Amino acid sequence: MQRFRLILAVIFLSNAWCAAKQPVVAYNTVSTFSIVARDPATGQMGIAVASRYFSVGSVVPWAEAEVGAVATQADVNVGYGPKALALLRQGLTAQEVADRLLAEDTFPGKDGRQFAIVDAKGNVVTYTAPNAPNWAGGQKGATWAAQGNILAGPQVPEAMGKAFDATKSELAEKLFAALKAGDAAGGDKRGRQSASMLIVCKQCGRNTNNDRYLYINVDDSADPFTELRRLLNTALAYNYGDSAYKLLGAKKLSEARQAAESAVQYSPNNSDSHLDLGFLDYLTGNKAAALQEFQTAKKLDPNFRKQWDAEIDYEKEFAPVLQDKEFLKQLFPEGR
Repeated sequence: MQRFRLILAVIFLSNAWCAAKQPVVAYNTVSTFSIVARDPATGQMGIAVASRYFSVGSVVPWAEAEVGAVATQADVNVGYGPKALALLRQGLTAQEVADRLLAEDTFPGKDGRQFAIVDAKGNVVTYTAPNAPNWAGGQKGATWAAQGNILAGPQVPEAMGKAFDATKSELAEKLFAALKAGDAAGGDKRGRQSASMLIVCKQCGRNTNNDRYLYINVDDSADPFTELRRLLNTALAYNYGDSAYKLLGAKKLSEARQAAESAVQYSPNNSDSHLDLGFLDYLTGNKAAALQEFQTAKKLDPNFRKQWDAEIDYEKEFAPVLQDKEFLKQLFPEGR
């Protein structure tokens, strides 16, 4: 029996050693579908991408405000991303950049590349090499390019473009609609695993001196689209909340209130969003709406009163409500 156990141990260790020598991924194909687009009204540019591939957001999307956006995939040369942005920064058009990328690519697998570029002037390029994994191809519209490989068929980029054009909302929503439509049309025929969205525009991100409006990643999930939607809602809620404070600081009360309302729409169960909207409702003269928002926040947050005090202490613009004794009695009938 002891000899038998020894033989089993040797076999196990031998198999483990052999497995350790095998690469987790034996090739570098990023089989995926993506859309690269620009919003002429806001100057935003971005990429949305999904794949049966781990952490697709760490490889495919590249973008720089007022420069361009790039997706690089299939038999991927990741260097296409930063190189394309550098060339766009020099003033080359999207097509000129595409030509340079291909002409100067000395790495193996060039005949299997796929990429898309949109530049700040509105030029759009999508390229699929002849040996990109089938089905592979793309389409482009006035402000977008949709493409993919190892797809269910040409209906995938076609559906993406139609959904993008049909969605009447900000760029993030248009990109998400396109990605969902691509998945509904068959998407990556191997299945789902990861998704990503990146959007840039000059100084439009949260906090100070930030050109990254949004960058969200689902690295490994059985249902990356549901998770991407959740992250998108959270990201947009924070973006609108940040915008509300910046507009308040600029004395643009009406615009600040509108941004705060958008934050609530994206995060209806977030007490802080209701709290901010309540203060801005009050400052814009709608006490009834303010009371309703504060009461909603109160139900959602057991520490509402502490948060209320902290908010007023931080944002002095909210201080006038402290002088309204009648309003405070309605909000805090139990007393403060």
